[in-house]
Amino acid sequence: METYAQALRPGATEDADGKGCIVGIELGGTKIICTLARGHDDVVETRRLPTRDPASTLAGIEDALDGWMRTHDVRALGIGSFGPIELNRASADFGHIGKTTKPGWHGADVVQRLTRRYDVPTIADTDVNAAALAEGRWGAAQGLSSWTYVTVGTGVGAGIVVGGRTVHGLGHPEAGHMLVRREPGDDWEGACPFHGDCVEGLVSGPAIERRTGMSGDAVADDHPVWEAVADVLATMMHNMLLTVVPERILLGGGVPSRRPFLIPMIRSRLEPRMGGYAGADAIAAQLETLLVPPGLGDAAGPLGSLALALDALDASVERNAPAYV
Repeated sequence: METYAQALRPGATEDADGKGCIVGIELGGTKIICTLARGHDDVVETRRLPTRDPASTLAGIEDALDGWMRTHDVRALGIGSFGPIELNRASADFGHIGKTTKPGWHGADVVQRLTRRYDVPTIADTDVNAAALAEGRWGAAQGLSSWTYVTVGTGVGAGIVVGGRTVHGLGHPEAGHMLVRREPGDDWEGACPFHGDCVEGLVSGPAIERRTGMSGDAVADDHPVWEAVADVLATMMHNMLLTVVPERILLGGGVPSRRPFLIPMIRSRLEPRMGGYAGADAIAAQLETLLVPPGLGDAAGPLGSLALALDALDASVERNAPAYV
């Protein structure tokens, strides 16, 4: 296997300012976006690939990166991956996908495979944590110390930042799989293969399609399913506000971006759920700025992987050595 070192390779190009390039990989449940850039606002090239089986998907990523490594001075790599993924460096399974709803991906080696191939500083995190970092650098969470990025699409994920750092512990946040109290009369079993009626099992795109028997685009804006979706997401936000107490919640992903009426519906349900407890008055007074769409829109994911790459580059400069995190 060819290994690509950090030094400039024969035939590779370098910026006039000598800073070189960074590469970000957003590995999502349905698509991958690989980005070659000189900075978050200076993208050189983007490659979009479908997420298929691990072997063909990772081979496609490597094909894109191999070419960039040969022709550009790539100095850092950021990997934002769907989860669950092992992020404990001490684990033998570091960088491997855990038990996931994505068929065929359990146990797939993502991070170690790429760091063995590309000898550049690398940082990996979840795709939603990465998107949250991008929102803090360049989007709707600038100037804050704690915020949450929630995405509702093929799945439901939450990136959580506290004190400017993404949250890790015994694993990483999987708030999309929290169990929530159901509204009276709503007893649909849910679509999550692990938990049934967790948040993801109730409000993800596939869950909505399964519940309604229609493709997502065919569901009318006045369909009663949106009431149920707003109820579940409002309860999720209630739980987030009483646990990680974010200064702002950014709600993105394909479902809310295509149905902009959802955020006002969720806001209207959030205040009553707080029941006047704790910071309920402060929350009620700032709902319009507390729960908002992402400032970066659909670009939050790809920019998140670039944010990780920039962090890896900064860490390598500080330590004067590649940083594998």
